[in-house]
This record gives sequence, structure tokens and C-alpha cells, in this order.
Amino acid sequence: MALDSYADATAALEPEEEAIETAELVVTDDVLVKAFALGPGATLEPHEHPDSTNVFHVLEGTVTVIRDGETEEIAAPGVVKHARGAEHGARNETDETVIFTASLCPLPS
Repeated sequence: MALDSYADATAALEPEEEAIETAELVVTDDVLVKAFALGPGATLEPHEHPDSTNVFHVLEGTVTVIRDGETEEIAAPGVVKHARGAEHGARNETDETVIFTASLCPLPS
């Protein structure tokens, strides 16, 4: 049994331009880890999780992270913590697919 599920979970993620594809990597009663693949020009619209901390792990490429109206380019490998209630999102301003995970905990009730 392989412990690492990343390659299997993301192998089929091939988003078209301006599209987003996702895969759930870990789902338990108290945490969700989801992979996001953003095609060139794709945007994960800013949103918030009032009761959960959200952490992005940039794994492939460079993603522009949006938080509370500010933006910053984060290249792999990179980690960005979003505090509870912080409005956050991401966009791909490159010509390649970018992949990052978002970890959410605790899960909203």
C-alpha cells in the first residue's frame, strides 16, 4: 500500500484554459485536503470560511494568491495560511497549469 496519494489523485487533472478541476486528497470528520488544478487564466473566486483555517500548499507552478483584496505570486513550493474569516482565492496568470492544495480545518459545521 502506497502512503502517498498525490500522484494518483492528480493524474487526471488536466484543466482547459480558464477552467478549474479538483480532487479530494483527504476527507475526515475534521479536515479536508483538496487539490486544485487551475488552467491558464482560471480564477478561484475569493471566498471565506468564517469558522475554519485554510492553508494553500503550492505544488506545481506559480499561482497568484488573493487575500483580502491583496495579491501575491507564490511559486512552488510555497505555503500560504489564511486565517479564519479571511477572504481568499487564487488565479493562474501563467501559460501552464498550476496545482495547489487547500487544507480546511476544522470542517464547518
